[in-house]
Amino acid sequence: MPRAQRRIGEAEPGSVRTNRHGSHRDQGEREVLDYGLTEEQQAIRELARTIADEQVRPRAAEYDVTGEFPWPVVKKMAEVDLFATLVPEEYGGLGGTMTMNMVLATEEISKACGGIALAYAGTALGALPILIAGNEEQKERFLPQVATGERLCAFAITEPEAGSDAGGIRTTALRDGDHYVLNGTKQWITNGGDAEIYTVVALTNPQKGPRGASVLVVEKDTPGFSFGKKEDKMGIRASSTRELIFEDCRVPVENLLGREGTGFITAMKTFDASRPGVGAQALGIAQGALDLAVGYSLERRQFGHPISSFQGVRFMLADMAMKVEAARALIYAVSRHIDSGARARPTMYSAMSKCFAGDMAMEVTTDAVQIFGGYGYMRDYPVEKYMRDAKITQIYEGTNQIQRDEIGKILIGEHVSGQRRGR
Repeated sequence: MPRAQRRIGEAEPGSVRTNRHGSHRDQGEREVLDYGLTEEQQAIRELARTIADEQVRPRAAEYDVTGEFPWPVVKKMAEVDLFATLVPEEYGGLGGTMTMNMVLATEEISKACGGIALAYAGTALGALPILIAGNEEQKERFLPQVATGERLCAFAITEPEAGSDAGGIRTTALRDGDHYVLNGTKQWITNGGDAEIYTVVALTNPQKGPRGASVLVVEKDTPGFSFGKKEDKMGIRASSTRELIFEDCRVPVENLLGREGTGFITAMKTFDASRPGVGAQALGIAQGALDLAVGYSLERRQFGHPISSFQGVRFMLADMAMKVEAARALIYAVSRHIDSGARARPTMYSAMSKCFAGDMAMEVTTDAVQIFGGYGYMRDYPVEKYMRDAKITQIYEGTNQIQRDEIGKILIGEHVSGQRRGR
C-alpha cells in the first residue's frame, strides 16, 4: 500500500472530527445529502477538513493582513500527504478519483481560507499538463516530488496582452540545439515565486500563432528565469501571485511536454480538468460565509429578538443555502464525469461548474456581509474577507463571460450538428 494511502486511511478514524458539512465544529450535526462518496473520498475530505480547522482557520486573518505565503500550513499539508491526492499511485500518489480528490480537498480548505487553499489547488493546476501530456520519464522525474509536497507547481499561460485571449500569447521558446531558449513575461501566476515546477505555454513556432504553442516544464533555479513583483491583491492574499520573467532562459528539450505545436490543446485540456477545482474553491468560500451568517443570525439581537427570527433574514439564508447546494451537486457531477475517463471532452460542463459556482459565491458572500450589517463591513469580523476572496473565482481560469461564451458556442454547435445529421 502506498505511503499516501496508508496515511490518509489512518487519519480518518482517530483524529478527525465529524461535523458533516459546516466549516465550524460548534454548529452541530446537520443532515446532508448523500453524494455517494467512497470511503477513500470521505477520508480525504475529513483530512482536508482537519487541516482547515486546525491549521488554516487560526491563521487565515494573519496571512490575509501580511500577504505572506503560508509555508507552515503547506508543510502540514505535505506531512499528511494531502498533495498525494493529486498524483497517480505509480508515481507515489494516492491515485483513484483525482479530480474528485482535488475538489473535495479544495472545498474544505477554502471554507477556512480561499487564499491558503490555492497553495494546494494551484499545484494541482500546474501538475495537470504533466499528467495530460508528459511522457513516462517526465512523470517519473517530477510527479513523486509533487506527491510528497516537496515541490509545488504553477501553470503559466497568462501574459500582459493575453488574458481572456489565451491564443494571443507572445512568449517564445525557440529551439537551439538540445535546448529551447525562452523569452517573454507571464503575468498573475498563482504560486509564482514559491513553486519549484512551472508548466509554461510558449510559442515554439511563432509564425503559426496558437498552433505553434508548446508546453515546457521550467524549474525554478533555471538560469534566465526570474520573478517580477508580487501583486498586492484585493483577496486571496495568502496566495502568491507574481510575474515570471524569461530572458534567454535555456530549457532542455527533454522538458517539452508532448509534441511541438500541441501546447494550446494541452492548455485547454488542463482547463477542462481544473475548472471544477475553481468551482470547488468558490463553493468552499460560499459555504464558509453561509456558516458564519447562520451563526451570526442566532447571536445578533435586534428589537429584542435574534435576527434569525425575522422572516426576511431566513429567506436570505434559505436562498444562500439552495445556491450552495446546487453548485455542490454540479461540481461533484462534473468531477465524477472527468474521473470516469469519458472520451468526450467535458469542456461545457467544466465551464458550467466554474461559472455557476463563481457567480454563486459572489452572491452568497455579499448576502453574508449584508446579514452581518455594519459589522460585516468591518475587518474585525471575517465575513468581509470571504467576499473579497470570492471575486477572483469569477475572473481567473477564464472569466465567467468567457465561460458563458464557450457554453453558448458548444450548445449552438451541437444543435447545428444535430440538424445536419437529421437531414
